[in-house]
Amino acid sequence: MLQSWRAVVARFRALLRSDASGVRAGFVALLISSGGDLLAGLTLGSITGTLESLPGLLVLVPAAIGMRGNVFGALGSRLGTAVHTGTFRMSARRDTVVGQNLAASISMSLSVSLVLAVLAKAVSVAFGLENTISIADFVVISVIGGFLSSIVVMGITVGVATLSVRRNWDLDNVTSPIVTAAGDMVTLPALFLATYLVGIAWVTTVVAVICTLVALVALFASIRSRYPILRRIARESLPVLVLAGTIDVVAGLTIEKRFSSFLVYPALLVLVPPFLEDSGSLGGILTARISTKLHLGTLVPGRGSFRSVGEDVLLIYMYAVPVFLLLGVSADIAALAADLRSPGSLEMIAVSMLAGLVATTFAVLVGFYGAVAAYRLGLDPDNHGIPIVTSSLDLLGAVALILVIVSLGLT
Repeated sequence: MLQSWRAVVARFRALLRSDASGVRAGFVALLISSGGDLLAGLTLGSITGTLESLPGLLVLVPAAIGMRGNVFGALGSRLGTAVHTGTFRMSARRDTVVGQNLAASISMSLSVSLVLAVLAKAVSVAFGLENTISIADFVVISVIGGFLSSIVVMGITVGVATLSVRRNWDLDNVTSPIVTAAGDMVTLPALFLATYLVGIAWVTTVVAVICTLVALVALFASIRSRYPILRRIARESLPVLVLAGTIDVVAGLTIEKRFSSFLVYPALLVLVPPFLEDSGSLGGILTARISTKLHLGTLVPGRGSFRSVGEDVLLIYMYAVPVFLLLGVSADIAALAADLRSPGSLEMIAVSMLAGLVATTFAVLVGFYGAVAAYRLGLDPDNHGIPIVTSSLDLLGAVALILVIVSLGLT
């Protein structure tokens, strides 16, 4: 056992030496994403009035945010594989690899946003949330907000991929943190803007009907497309994205049920988006690295395969410690600057570090076994790994965060 761990540490050191710039880029990307997500957290902490006036909206928020990361994180992972296999060419033409990926991402974003609206309403009613907003309200907020944020996040994803190719960065280390952070930063304001279309007599209903038709047309067009990559992505991604969205809705319900706890210390609400994003990003980095190894044949699923990626697992924990420490400190400073009540600096750091340790362990297990399971089932782990990891970590991260908050008596 000791010799095997020595071998893992030796491979880890070799990884750091051989790809020092890539490792640094991944760490910088995580820090940038954490900083960006603090803006999302501040937005969330500052719109408690809107969340209270629109019961059930908080159920949709993690799912809507997570979906941008799921759709475009998977896009980044696929582009990363294209770079590694030499098939990446920057072109938005529909018949190219990049063009079909972009079309599939927009189609999935629209159609799954519609599904999330229905799920959010159904789950809210099923679990007894009272006086929730109507299904039309959910559809307008989810689809309009999702479309606005998707345009921005898609541009960022393509930009990061292009820059990574030019700078010779490992896209697997960079894409997930930056894309999910961009999704968090852009989605919350987009959802907030969409709430202005809610409650306007017949206008809301008409917009909801238009959104539904557009989403359904986009879905059927991509599933029946004559372009093979677009068709495959749509058919493979839809089930896992719906499953991921369901998990994210349950995560939102978990937070909604404990909303009163966050009202005591709104600074803890600031912590939610960056914490969930960092947890998902760590798992996303791992699953993207494993996906690439599976495609290249350098990782063969089977007995002992987890030990063979030991250096990748150590890298994730090496990233996690400083990221969650800095997150606790920066969230407290940001809350103080925004005049949001905080339980204290040490408490904020303790919540971030303890919950982060639990969430990182979940990220490693889900990231590895999710990618391997998809590969064994004959599915593309680029399409399934990121959504499985980020949605699972939204739920598991929310549970870990709430358990630590309750165990420390911060309610």
